[in-house]
Amino acid sequence: MSIRTKVISLLALLFALLIMLEIAVQKQILMPSFAELERDDARTSMRRIRYALDTSLEELEVSAADWGNWADAYNYVESLDQSFVTSNMTPVGLRQLQVNALLIIDLGGRLVAARTEDLESPASRALDLDLARLAALPADFPWRRELAHPRRMHGLLRTNQGVMMLAAAPVLDGSGAGAARGMVIMGRLLTPLQVRLLGARAQAQLSVIEDLHGVVGDRMTETTALTRIEEALPDLYGHPLVLLRVDVPRTISAHGQRVVTYASAYLAAAGVAVLVVLLIFLNRVVLAPLERVTRHAVAVARDTDSTARLNLPGDDEVAHLAREFDRMVERLAEAHRELIDQSFRAGFAELAKGVLHNLGNAMTPSVVRLSKLEARLREAPLEDMSRATQELAGAEPGSSRFEDLREFLRLGCQELTQSLEDSRADLAVIQRQALIVQSSLAELMRSTRNDPVIESVRLPELVHQTLEIVPDACRQRVRVDADESLGRIGAVRVARTVLRMILQNLIINAADAVREAGRENGIVRLGAELVQEDDKTQLHLHCTDNGVGIPKSNLQRVFEPGFSTKPSETNHGIGLHWCANAIAALGGRIWAVSEGEGLGASMHLMVPLTVRE
Repeated sequence: MSIRTKVISLLALLFALLIMLEIAVQKQILMPSFAELERDDARTSMRRIRYALDTSLEELEVSAADWGNWADAYNYVESLDQSFVTSNMTPVGLRQLQVNALLIIDLGGRLVAARTEDLESPASRALDLDLARLAALPADFPWRRELAHPRRMHGLLRTNQGVMMLAAAPVLDGSGAGAARGMVIMGRLLTPLQVRLLGARAQAQLSVIEDLHGVVGDRMTETTALTRIEEALPDLYGHPLVLLRVDVPRTISAHGQRVVTYASAYLAAAGVAVLVVLLIFLNRVVLAPLERVTRHAVAVARDTDSTARLNLPGDDEVAHLAREFDRMVERLAEAHRELIDQSFRAGFAELAKGVLHNLGNAMTPSVVRLSKLEARLREAPLEDMSRATQELAGAEPGSSRFEDLREFLRLGCQELTQSLEDSRADLAVIQRQALIVQSSLAELMRSTRNDPVIESVRLPELVHQTLEIVPDACRQRVRVDADESLGRIGAVRVARTVLRMILQNLIINAADAVREAGRENGIVRLGAELVQEDDKTQLHLHCTDNGVGIPKSNLQRVFEPGFSTKPSETNHGIGLHWCANAIAALGGRIWAVSEGEGLGASMHLMVPLTVRE
């Protein structure tokens, strides 16, 4: 597609986007802002309604407190003198208080006095109220457990006459003191008249819905004519009781729509003019050069030709970008070549270090045993036995010298026999260690070409085979405790040789850690379990020592190449790095855990198990 076609398409697209943007701004920002004002107005109206309702309840609560803190009422609860009820709890008194019910409850929850009145009836008439007919408050009535506590309360309750506003106050001795003897409860029905009064107080269109069947509370809905907010009120039990509904006419949105229409027309005309000028400028200064840079970048990526250069003339930002892109391609090509060369050299160096390190660990026990064998043979009494043999040939049989020489030769033969048996045992171990060296070399050679050899092995045997290639000095310094979990797992299919060399490195490092901690002897505990990860069975090996520990800052670094806390004369930071590489080649991972210096350390290996096909 040509540049001209792109520009025309871009112009049409941007113009369409401008129209869509204007419509989106109108629908998503401007009109919603007007609607939000109406919603805020509705929320404010609902808050005013709630405030008016709370005020009514608080006024009712004040009346209840006034009755409760009355000495006559205080004495009545104790004496139950009916003259108090006759002279004070009258229909006129209830009308003056504007309450439909007046109840007095003693500390046992029993109704000791009750009076009801139908406030909307012109003549005095008692109200058939179920709450007043009760002999005592129900056992689950929320206020019953508050009878002995001097505290005011209010709330809503559904009765047989409808929803009633209730307020309660403790019965005190008239001075606000003394132990409470009960509770005074006053109730006022939430009649349509009361609803209109609440709406007039809040200056809002209020309606109360008592039948909550199929009605969802605490929500806001909008129509073209009004905004409606609904809020559910709970009763004393915390259950939804009534739904307050406030309707707010949408006059703000109607005015806002007219304003937005005029503003949109002006914005559309100005936007078209600005868009045309901007597109012309962008096409000449930015789009065409940028398209050239893009084509060049795509060509370099597709052809992987690092020799191609853009060479875009000019002194603006796009030209600078083109020149920097050319320099970046040049540096990237050079870095790629250096990385290939360095990786080639590093691969040989890394392999050589790993081989030398593992061969050194494997050969050290053999060298020690050969030294012991050489010392044992050097100390054997061969010359003394030879002289004793010659002297025995010339000695007189039966003489004391003859018997002494024969006893000396017998003891010498026993010593030589024991020395030969020890030498035979050492030679057997040296032979096995030599086979291990040979197997390690073969395994390392195979690891450069093929996958490691998978064998079926039992973990206690693997630990025993590992200890044979651990230097004697290390085995004398640490005691290796194999947990019973090693035997419970049974036979597993793993790269036996690789795991054996990894465990050897870990035990040697543990012995060094014990020495660095200043201890003559330490303990290394080995344990294992099978875990499921990613629907695969994996072997979790852990090796714990009581050595010097690892600082938290070094828990990850101990596996880096060349990193070591040991003297450089005795260590080159290869062992754990090789272990990490070896375990990663098996598809597993290794990590270190330590509470800090002086608290020991744990090495954890997670190795996928291979299923025999």
